[in-house]
Amino acid sequence: MSDFSAMNGLFLEDLTVGQTAMFGKTVTEADIMAFAGVSGDTNPIHLHEGFAKGTRFGQRIAHGMLSGSFISTVIGTKLPGPGAIYVSQTMNFMAPVLIGDTITAVATVSAIDAQKRRVTIKTQCLNGDKVVIDGEAVVLVPRRAAAK
Repeated sequence: MSDFSAMNGLFLEDLTVGQTAMFGKTVTEADIMAFAGVSGDTNPIHLHEGFAKGTRFGQRIAHGMLSGSFISTVIGTKLPGPGAIYVSQTMNFMAPVLIGDTITAVATVSAIDAQKRRVTIKTQCLNGDKVVIDGEAVVLVPRRAAAK
């Protein structure tokens, strides 16, 4: 039988309010095309320069959910990491993300409900010091197994 302990993220007992983790990525043309293909969101604001020039942004913008997926990356790989299960996520889109922007998703533990194993996490995506997504996640986190 394989030992999956190395695949575990943090357990409920490992978490404290204020704990933070982040993930950063520069958004590329390839990312936008791949996201459109995977998600099926082919809105021309993301894919067609001529269309996008006529919008309030004046150019193509990345899918909001592409940047939002970077929050999922932090939660699923770092804080709390593998084993965490999303319960909910709110996202307020504050500013557009352009091709070439480097987005940093930041997750900060804001509350822990030990009885229900639920952790509330403040989530933001930043372009430099500008907040492009502001939100909050609730995740279910496993407890550490009792010693035998």
